Amino acid sequence: MSVQTLRWAVADGRTLTGRALAHWARRPGEVAVALLFPVMVVLMMGYLFGGQMDVPGGGSYREFIVPGMFALTMAFGVETTFAAVAGDAAKGVTDRFRAMPMAPSAVVVGRATADMLHSVAALAVMAVCGVLIGWRVHDGAAGALAGFGLLLLLRFSLVWMGIYLGLIAKGPESVAVVQILVWPIGFLSSALIAPSTMPGWLGAVAEWNPMSATVTACRELFGDPGQAGTSWAAQNSVLMAVVWPLVIAAVFIPLSVRRYRAMGR
Repeated sequence: MSVQTLRWAVADGRTLTGRALAHWARRPGEVAVALLFPVMVVLMMGYLFGGQMDVPGGGSYREFIVPGMFALTMAFGVETTFAAVAGDAAKGVTDRFRAMPMAPSAVVVGRATADMLHSVAALAVMAVCGVLIGWRVHDGAAGALAGFGLLLLLRFSLVWMGIYLGLIAKGPESVAVVQILVWPIGFLSSALIAPSTMPGWLGAVAEWNPMSATVTACRELFGDPGQAGTSWAAQNSVLMAVVWPLVIAAVFIPLSVRRYRAMGR
């Protein structure tokens, strides 16, 4: 790839990113709901059910669930990515972009960049909420930055899953299918409940869930309660929090590119 081609691709990707951000600016209500929904969940879990929850090794349940809600917020973002990509495809916008003299990568790169910026905002909102209900980082700034980096790495891989699913969907109304996929995977993890409290086989599945790897790694890096786990995956959570997203991205980035190139044939 020549320098000129790279500059062209970057400029077109930036333009498509700006398009997505402009759409959000025109629909502040939808953006606010998307940002505040995880806050509602963490408040509900922390204050309504928290008194009945025991954290392995002791500690505050509210501090236990905040890293879990960080990860769930990243997972819920798949629905946003899917709806945007599927909506553009159903309206013919994607086909018009393909017919224009722009870099082929601009549509998917612009979408991915915009959704990553949205995820940074979502993490900031959740972090503020966490601090207000008593969550703290106990192991210093370096651990905190590493933890947030792992959360964004997870979101990056899930962005490409959302792009691929959006490109193969019949329309944005198919989001219910994505919810059926994302919600069980998200909740069948260590995000809100310790796997040790689940039936043996279910706990094993939860500990090997990619979501659990990121959640457990973040608890370790933040110094929050609930790091206990006996499986190899739990004992090597930071490593798995890197490996799982890389595997997901390695699968869905080529699939997304191939599907985008095949559209309209």
